[in-house]
Amino acid sequence: MSAGTTLRLARTGDAAAVAALLRENWPFLAPYEPERDETYFTTPGQEDVLAAALAEHEAGRAVPYVIEHDGELVGRLTVSGVVRGPFQSADVGYFVAEAVNGRGVATHAVAALLDLAFAPAPGGLGLHRLQAGTLLSNSASQAVLQRNGFERIGVARRYLKIAGRWQDHVLYQRTAPH
Repeated sequence: MSAGTTLRLARTGDAAAVAALLRENWPFLAPYEPERDETYFTTPGQEDVLAAALAEHEAGRAVPYVIEHDGELVGRLTVSGVVRGPFQSADVGYFVAEAVNGRGVATHAVAALLDLAFAPAPGGLGLHRLQAGTLLSNSASQAVLQRNGFERIGVARRYLKIAGRWQDHVLYQRTAPH
């Protein structure tokens, strides 16, 4: 695990740092991301992205976090598609900068999320289940999930449009320990 790694709720004031992070790391991230237009990589573009994510948070449908390591913003982690009622489930997605990739930062961020996700409200999200998907070839992200107790539940064919084409994903889930 990577000491010094924390999650905090994203804010629109993070837009410049997130935009810079995306621009610097796009060659590394692009194979795992949807195609993006040029405005996505600008401060105003990220202000819009973060404002929309925070509106989803206010509506109870998502929680956008930033990942910080030793005080520097190095990634994003988003809980999305929150479903309440008897399901109490959500999806999780994340990325980290190439410079911290392989150093336990994503593993630590996901571990921190689990504490928040499964803790009862009001301090936590009160979820029962988290789901995540990775490209079949993304063994690094699969290892992050497995180290955090996620179990592989199958392959979803043509699941998401990544890097310009519909691609298969391995799906994982983790349920609350209680």
